[in-house]
Amino acid sequence: LLFTPLFSTIVWSVALVWYWPHTLPQKIGFDYWLQALGITKSLTLGAVNVVPAFLLSLGIAMIVVIITMAIATPAGYALAKLKIPALLKGMILILFLLPRAFPQQPVFVNLMLMFNKMGLTGTVFGVILVHLVVGLVFAVWITASTFSSIPPELEEAARSVGASRLKAFLKVTFPLSAPGLIASAVFVFLTSMDEFTGTFFVGLPFVTTLPMTLYSASGSNIQVASVTALMLLIPSILFMIVIQKFLKAEHLGGMGG
Repeated sequence: LLFTPLFSTIVWSVALVWYWPHTLPQKIGFDYWLQALGITKSLTLGAVNVVPAFLLSLGIAMIVVIITMAIATPAGYALAKLKIPALLKGMILILFLLPRAFPQQPVFVNLMLMFNKMGLTGTVFGVILVHLVVGLVFAVWITASTFSSIPPELEEAARSVGASRLKAFLKVTFPLSAPGLIASAVFVFLTSMDEFTGTFFVGLPFVTTLPMTLYSASGSNIQVASVTALMLLIPSILFMIVIQKFLKAEHLGGMGG
């Protein structure tokens, strides 16, 4: 049952002729894949070249991951390791959750109105900022939990033998926190690749990401929508495979120098 939607999507992506009551397509081929990849052109309703949208989504996701982790890592470390009053720490963590505590449409509509006054609607930079808002919500919580799980005695032992706070972090805490940080980066990447609502309100009409293309195609051509959905899935799977290999013990063991 878990793989039924995926199987159906794969079948629809190669179905050229499929009419009821036939269980399987009467004719299959890769025509819609060739159209989506821009190799061939078609006047079929909903047929579009999704490569530009795919590359744009991938680029935005990578930028969002880099910026989000650059902010979330020190923020999570500070919340976990610095002597911050428990009440203040709780308020800060709740503050990061506020964007997800309300229905998303009103949140993004208000962001759109604010960004419109700043000239950021319909720009890639505006979409990146929206994705950052979404990504930081979870990244800070994940990184803070990761650093909290590392015994402070390990870093204190490194500092007791002359290591600076930065060196103790890089040589002790960072290697131990790598799995959690990488998991956070994966989550941010997948969230950015899949983000539709914020992109819809802030990015239209000039920024068309892969989820936007999927939304447009789903109302007119199910084959093109299926191809687009699979293209949206492929980088996420590849990204997770690479990260899974990176998370192997022998790789993490070498990060401590």
